[in-house]
Amino acid sequence: MKKIIPPFLFLCCIVIMVVVRNLIVIQEIIPKLFNYLGVFLIITGIVITIKVRKQFEKMDTEIHTFKKPRKLVTNGLFKISRNPIYLGFTISLIGVWFILGSILPIIGCLLFFIVSNNFYIPNEERTMEKTFGSEY
Repeated sequence: MKKIIPPFLFLCCIVIMVVVRNLIVIQEIIPKLFNYLGVFLIITGIVITIKVRKQFEKMDTEIHTFKKPRKLVTNGLFKISRNPIYLGFTISLIGVWFILGSILPIIGCLLFFIVSNNFYIPNEERTMEKTFGSEY
């Protein structure tokens, strides 16, 4: 699983969502009006992810999930969420789901959420504890 980094999983989930939506057509449950909300959510999620990436660059620390961080980041969006990048990806995927409009594409959102919470985040937290100890 270490070869599949979160941005790649994020893109795979979008592909899965679009394929599922096009292969299994079920009545749309999300009204077309909410497509605009979907666009807003996608943009919001991407902005969150970009802001965190820039924050990591400014602090000169590692953003890669499977590499050792050089500094502990606790300011900015990390004051609100322990995992703002995953939050941004998840918000964007929910936006894609809103745009697609039917229930089944939520599979991509759930896949990303489950993998993030059961693999990526615990792995990162173990690394943070080993690297920063009680400061983390």
